Amino acid sequence: MARTRTPVVAGWFTEGAEEREFRLLGTRCTACSVVYFPREDAYCRNPGCAGGGELAEAALSERGHVWSYTDGRYRPPAPYVSDPDAEWEPYTLVAVELEEERMVVLGQAAPGVTVADLAVGMEVEVVPGILDEDAGTTWTTWHWRPVGGAR
Repeated sequence: MARTRTPVVAGWFTEGAEEREFRLLGTRCTACSVVYFPREDAYCRNPGCAGGGELAEAALSERGHVWSYTDGRYRPPAPYVSDPDAEWEPYTLVAVELEEERMVVLGQAAPGVTVADLAVGMEVEVVPGILDEDAGTTWTTWHWRPVGGAR
């Protein structure tokens, strides 16, 4: 049975793209150039935006620098949904300041990248990732990976 690839949040990243083409997607105000991620599709929230321009989809920087990081070593408590029968796998969270936008975006580190592999200021790149797989669906997302691969 073929699995359906489904993004965890539609419109936040390119879908089905090869790794070299994968990008996070935000929106940019055509009047003041403010960039939003997660995307803003209703109106520009910048109080200094005189024109209240339209919001256009914008591909965000492929690379950035580690702003902060931590590890998730325990199963989240209620009310978060977590299968108590499934084996818990620790993961690494990375806050990355994007190069061009100068905004911080949070995401999981690529599989195999631990806190021991990261340092504040280190250059990382966004790559496609898998959040979960169930009966017929592969839930896709983004991951952060040190430039040059996991160390």
